[in-house]
Amino acid sequence: MSSLKFALFLVAMMLSNILWAEQIGSVSTKFKMLGANDKIVIEAFDDPQIPGATCYLSRAKTGGISGSVGVAEDTSDASIACRQIGPISLPEKVKNGDEDGKEVFKKNTSLLFKTLQVVRFYDPKRNVLVYLTYSDRIIEGSPKNSISIIPVTPWH
Repeated sequence: MSSLKFALFLVAMMLSNILWAEQIGSVSTKFKMLGANDKIVIEAFDDPQIPGATCYLSRAKTGGISGSVGVAEDTSDASIACRQIGPISLPEKVKNGDEDGKEVFKKNTSLLFKTLQVVRFYDPKRNVLVYLTYSDRIIEGSPKNSISIIPVTPWH
């Protein structure tokens, strides 16, 4: 693969991740003399397979010059809160547990090899969707994680 094709591939990967979530807001956590400040970013995304389910994700974003040009590695710190925002009708694959651990969101948190992911599980005994966020790398992931649940209830 030529270096131009590889560069275009990387840009396409980064843009595809940007389109997955809507940025709600951010707060600065550390002043940087050059480049953007370190911050916590809040993003929202809808579960692509379950209309009526939305998750809000807060995550660390590294600033500085490397962060401004997109080559910094973000820390593995993240938190998630998911809510029912409309009627939910679970697909049969979800009800049967065939989609447990299904990735519903993914964001690159470094130029290469590190991602922040959200996966979904279904707990049929309690009729609850469970969302887990965690960070991984090709070689070494992080045990930092956060979960949120959505009780599937009639929508009024």
